[in-house]
Amino acid sequence: MSEYQYYEFVAIDRPLDDDERAEIEALSSRATITSTRFVNEYDFGDFKGDPNELMESYYDVHLYLANWGMHRVMFRLPCDLLDPDTVAEYCVGEQVSAWVVDEFVVLDFANEDEDSEIDREPESLLSAIVGVRGELAAGDLRPLYLAWLAAYGTWERDEDAFDDEADGDLEPPVPPGLGSLTPAQQALADFLRLDAVLLATAAETGLPAAPDVPRRTVANLLDGAAHRRTGSGH
Repeated sequence: MSEYQYYEFVAIDRPLDDDERAEIEALSSRATITSTRFVNEYDFGDFKGDPNELMESYYDVHLYLANWGMHRVMFRLPCDLLDPDTVAEYCVGEQVSAWVVDEFVVLDFANEDEDSEIDREPESLLSAIVGVRGELAAGDLRPLYLAWLAAYGTWERDEDAFDDEADGDLEPPVPPGLGSLTPAQQALADFLRLDAVLLATAAETGLPAAPDVPRRTVANLLDGAAHRRTGSGH
């Protein structure tokens, strides 16, 4: 099988100036590059740039996929709109990570499934997901929870995804509205391969945010989804 990779970056808060665009153009002679967007597909070779560095310095959203099953989406937001300490509660290893650079927090959501089929027409994916950035900026934390849940959801198809000790990991704060996602949030959930039954279980049995209510563990959520499948005949 030939190798396939897709890279897309979008600048939202401000376009790249002429010098910045020249710096990006030096990284690829085949990409479609404007002051607000970079798109390139590779059937051989690789991108010479570092997506992390590009997100830190130039762009606000990035989407990547590859035919070995990797899906990755990144968002950059000002720290005064999204508190890095709040983000940290939802981080899970390499699947959901974040870091601060200057006045920005950069979010990195990744999901890998070697058995999945590659989307060879990915141009519409980021346009469906990009609204998540504005939702996060407005204080909607559902995208962070969806990424957290998708990360642990990989355990259902890959028994080596986490150590057994992760059974006891505690659920982060559950944002309201999991049962009625926005279109952008549903697109994010689909891109991260979040299982619909696991999401329905999390939404249906979510606990109120109160200090005297025990938080659910990962084992609670996964067991609940398993029981739900059995009860529905799946």
